[in-house]
Amino acid sequence: MTRAQQFGLIIGLVLVAALTLLRAIDPPLLRQAREVTFDEYQRIVPRSFEDMPVRVVDIDEASLQEFGQWPWPRDRIATLVDRLAEMGASAIAFDIIFAEPDRLSPRSVMRAVSGFDPALLDRLPDNDEILARSIADKPVVLGFGLSNEGSYRPPVKAGVAFVGESPVGAPPRITAATPLRPQIEANATGIGHVSLNPGASSAVVRTVPLFLTDGEQVYPNLAMEALRVAQGASTYVVAGAPEIADTMTMVKVGEFVVPVTRSGELWLYVSPDRAERYISASKVLAERGPSAETAAAIEGSIVFVGTSVAGLQDIRTTALGQNVPGVSLHAQSVEQILSGRYLSRPDWADGLEILSIAAAGSLLVIVTTFVSPAVALAFGLLITAMALVASWFAFYYGGLLFDPLAPIIAASITHFAATAFRFLVTDRQRREVRRAFGQYLSPSLLYRIEHTPDAMRLGGDDRELTVMFVDVRNFTEISERLSPTAVVAFLNTLLDALSRHVVANEGTLDKFIGDSIMAFWNAPIDVPNHAEKAVHAALAMRETLAELNANDAFGFGRDYVVGIGAGIHTGVACVGNMGAETRFNYSAVGDAVNVAARIESACKDVAFDILVSDNTARMLPGFALLQAGALSLKGKSTLTRLFAVVGDERLGASPNFIELKNIHQQLIEALRARSTASRRLINAAKLKSAGLPPAAADFYRRISRRADHFRDEHHEAESGFAK
Repeated sequence: MTRAQQFGLIIGLVLVAALTLLRAIDPPLLRQAREVTFDEYQRIVPRSFEDMPVRVVDIDEASLQEFGQWPWPRDRIATLVDRLAEMGASAIAFDIIFAEPDRLSPRSVMRAVSGFDPALLDRLPDNDEILARSIADKPVVLGFGLSNEGSYRPPVKAGVAFVGESPVGAPPRITAATPLRPQIEANATGIGHVSLNPGASSAVVRTVPLFLTDGEQVYPNLAMEALRVAQGASTYVVAGAPEIADTMTMVKVGEFVVPVTRSGELWLYVSPDRAERYISASKVLAERGPSAETAAAIEGSIVFVGTSVAGLQDIRTTALGQNVPGVSLHAQSVEQILSGRYLSRPDWADGLEILSIAAAGSLLVIVTTFVSPAVALAFGLLITAMALVASWFAFYYGGLLFDPLAPIIAASITHFAATAFRFLVTDRQRREVRRAFGQYLSPSLLYRIEHTPDAMRLGGDDRELTVMFVDVRNFTEISERLSPTAVVAFLNTLLDALSRHVVANEGTLDKFIGDSIMAFWNAPIDVPNHAEKAVHAALAMRETLAELNANDAFGFGRDYVVGIGAGIHTGVACVGNMGAETRFNYSAVGDAVNVAARIESACKDVAFDILVSDNTARMLPGFALLQAGALSLKGKSTLTRLFAVVGDERLGASPNFIELKNIHQQLIEALRARSTASRRLINAAKLKSAGLPPAAADFYRRISRRADHFRDEHHEAESGFAK
């Protein structure tokens, strides 16, 4: 074993130890990735929908249209309870909290009427009393919510027997609940909490707490109470772990034994949302009574009453990625228990995953150190496949949740690090050669040379490109003031800062020509929206130059402002390797390149820093553009319409720019008509452009001298010029 191999082995094992420790700490990012993996398993094989004796009576849009907006008067809720009981519902559970007095009750309404005799109030009906009488002696379960205020705890309508060590401290904590109406609460057969994921950081409901605790008493949730009441059971049996306090392992309610997490939560194994699960409340409350089909669906079923109306804000996200009413998840909890199909994550799962990271990582380090990279890669892929297959089989055949992602990520990092170390040691000379040539060739050209057999040949392809030329204004004056060394330092600072935006916006930096930059987009590979990205690069250059001037990055003093001009044109050009067989460059040539260069020169005449051609402007929907007239560019027999780029899409949609654009259009018409109104419109445009880039002020100061540019544009348009 060489010293390099020894050193690599030690570094690799230290990395494995660090990754193992990271998994033992289990930061939130790893937990989220694990949960998303388990979601994907459910999406691949969701729990199949079965016709269980569980239904959701949905206060849906149809119900609200027929019986009015929510909340309904509670005498109507009482009618709903009576109808469901008459049809033989085995339990009626409300995912609705009856906390406030019914404001629609006749007694409440008349109490607010001035002059009404208080002595007559007691003779008026009270909807809360009507509902309380309705639910008495019926299998009704009420829901309660959590509160951050007060100390109210709802009564527990069932007994709770503990087996093993007391698990009373295991469930999520309840500090207070929202008080229910006393007369309604007293007559309910069961009371359960409606919280689906209290304190969870994710909006996806993956587990449901079957109990909450205040440290002395446990409070069942709505689904458990509904299942208990439906069976006529009076007691829960809650098992704790042997010799481990505050840990739950199992809950028995009636005939059903439910495996739970250590904190008393049920892993939801959801089925796709189906219409068969729901019955509209309007069908139950129909004036002529429920239909035979509705009665058959309700008879013997556990019925949950809730709402699917989005405006009532009880919409939740399942592991399948579906947005469903919260009440349906209570129903699915009971369906899952009735079907006996559970998901579970054993207590020893964390230990197994940590051990697998340590063992697989150590083996990978050894293999990568002593065998070829190809064999090491094959071994790493084998570990990945084994982790995935084992995790999937555990889920599919046993409902067990084991995380394949953490071992795979750890193995990948370990393999990458060990391979990278080996590469650093054994391939240093080749890397040095590539680095040296990389100073002269662009990364895209290097990639082409390495991966394309014909990349070294001369020649090119015709492609639509967006070409940009950028030039420094008054460079001759600047160079006369500086020494040659200072000129080079100035150019390096400026061109480096500006050229970064070409690369950041997926452009190809062609060359530096003295104080100019040539770049193009959509080659050597296709770049979607290449015109937009070129203009975004130019706008970013404008902002960067403003910062450099403000910070006096060139050392000229803040009174001297360095300016640039950018010309952009979209058209067909020939792009490829050009030059001699022994020395060439990847570049573009053609009319599109010439036009872009001429547009950059036209920035001086127009007195604006970023100009685009009509071709490019057509590809910039929503950008803040202003017509700059039609100019005769050198070498072109026809006029070229130009547009000044004031800003991006966000500025283009701003009310201020829209007003400026309207004023600008009126100004153009006035200039074409030689109207005296042009002076007033110029002043109005100057005022409206006060908060825009400084170039806008110069643009409007000079626009009256360029009236011919707009007249010529108009004349050519009338004679068939491109519009």
